[in-house]
Amino acid sequence: MNFLQKEAFASFRYKDFNFFILAKVLVTAAVQMQAVAIGWQIYDLTHDPLALGLTGLAEAIPAISVALYGGYIADRVKRKFILQCATFVLSLASATLILFSYLGNAIPVSTFYFVIFTIGVARGFYGPAQFALMSQLTERKHYTNAAAWNSTLWQLAAVSGPAIGGLIVGFAGYEITYITIASLLVTALLLFSQIGNHNIDATDREEGIWESIGKGWKFVYNQKMILGALLLDMLAVLFGGATALLPMFADKILAVGPQGLGFLRAAPGVGAFLIALVLTYRPPAKNAGRILLACVGLYSLCMVAFALSEYFYLSLVILAFAGALDNVSVVIRHTILQLYTPENMRGRVSAVSTMFIGSSNEIGAFESGNAAKLLGLVPSVIFGGLTSLTSVFIVGAQFKSIRTLDLTKDPNAERQEL
Repeated sequence: MNFLQKEAFASFRYKDFNFFILAKVLVTAAVQMQAVAIGWQIYDLTHDPLALGLTGLAEAIPAISVALYGGYIADRVKRKFILQCATFVLSLASATLILFSYLGNAIPVSTFYFVIFTIGVARGFYGPAQFALMSQLTERKHYTNAAAWNSTLWQLAAVSGPAIGGLIVGFAGYEITYITIASLLVTALLLFSQIGNHNIDATDREEGIWESIGKGWKFVYNQKMILGALLLDMLAVLFGGATALLPMFADKILAVGPQGLGFLRAAPGVGAFLIALVLTYRPPAKNAGRILLACVGLYSLCMVAFALSEYFYLSLVILAFAGALDNVSVVIRHTILQLYTPENMRGRVSAVSTMFIGSSNEIGAFESGNAAKLLGLVPSVIFGGLTSLTSVFIVGAQFKSIRTLDLTKDPNAERQEL
């Protein structure tokens, strides 16, 4: 039997989905490799946790600033073209980093923040466009399958990217690392060009930009299931993440250098990839809300355990388990957004999601850097994990629609209420 005939592989029956998902894997791997290389290079130059936190802020500010406009554009301009433009800008950023690698320590740290800022601008357009386009590449009945495979292959890139990036930095240096990254991005650009043109459902072209953006915010606010899911993940990522501080853990706590840092960055992806394979066969549809709350709560406890670990392999296992839990919540959240959002509003709603979730990674990095500066490395991560756990109880108590969420039911029949 052809494997494409099996329901678990239904998304791969669509040619454009194949081009899209492969390009996205390459972009993700490149960005993950870049994060390891830039993070270690800045830490190597400064040995300052606040400098690591500022890398997140440098990317979050432009990403937040342009995300809503990016969503507005994604509901009016062909999404394929937006992805091509954003990937081209990311390629230029990588080319700039290649130049920096030739100049070595003569480059001030502030120039790295400028490149990170540019990456944030590109991401502000890339995020809404890729989410909205993915929904056009498969039939509605395959949305959950597409979300599961999207998460699975994204996690594969999240596993390989940091590990490969750390190894290349450790053994070949920054120059070869950035050349590899640029090559991946150029290949992704070519793959995006192979996707066919997909028209967007008619929107009111006469309405102003702020009126259009406001409709996206109003829609999210009124759909309490979407709002609750976004708040839950935003607070968990904002307070419970420790990614920005991994260079310090690799150096001061675990003593494993840049090679070990790459594996620490990859560990959550390993766990997420393994659980994602399971989710393609057994999607978390029944009692999805309770599963979502449980996964975010356990993820928060994993961050506390990671902070207390002084053993490299134990830390890897904890991070892998945290990644698995996080990926279950990602699949549930993406399915909610796809099922409950009209096609001609997906760009704007995805932009709101980017502001809630995507940029909270970078703002969380800034928060982590400041907390580590004030409280110390280990206490700051413990504090963040406990704060994230508290937010789970608050969101669960306030949003009935999250507690009772069941993705096996018809979305049109669901009552959205607090």
